[in-house]
Amino acid sequence: MTAEKRRLGNEDEKKRWDRNFADLLQELRVAQTGIQILFAFLLTLPFSNGFPQTTQFQKDVYIVALLSAAASTAMIISPVAFHRALFRQGRKPELVRYAHRMATGGLAFLLVAMVSSVFLVIDFMQSRGIALLLGAVTGVVFLTFWAAIPWYRHNWIDEDAVEEDEQVSDGEPARGSSPRDRRAD
Repeated sequence: MTAEKRRLGNEDEKKRWDRNFADLLQELRVAQTGIQILFAFLLTLPFSNGFPQTTQFQKDVYIVALLSAAASTAMIISPVAFHRALFRQGRKPELVRYAHRMATGGLAFLLVAMVSSVFLVIDFMQSRGIALLLGAVTGVVFLTFWAAIPWYRHNWIDEDAVEEDEQVSDGEPARGSSPRDRRAD
């Protein structure tokens, strides 16, 4: 068993839900910053000098990007409001499941907002064909890093952890077995 699994094996259910919630909040903080920057950009775009030169199609793409960014923002921030509503009610498992669903939905809307925004800017500056190509490439890159790689590697085994387990079974002390090493976890 890896050191991480041994450490988590000693964890009670309440601590596990607390850790899961803390992990989710940290992930949401990272996503929220990117969404806020994109949303701010989209909110100011209609007030820029070049916006009146956009075609009706580009304005429609802009609306898709803006509404997707707004939906993403709402979903990514919603676990905070949900937590406030359920504070001190002992419903952390429900909160973690809800936050997971909202984070997943928020990332899906963020994908739409990002691809739409890239498409819009390139369509304004270049031809529609180039915009379609680069918008599609953008979508593929996001889906690769956000879905394909995690799905493909969902059973990822840490080679260092496997080596550590083999050393323990051979009678050698494992890294992280001294109190000083365990504090680093």
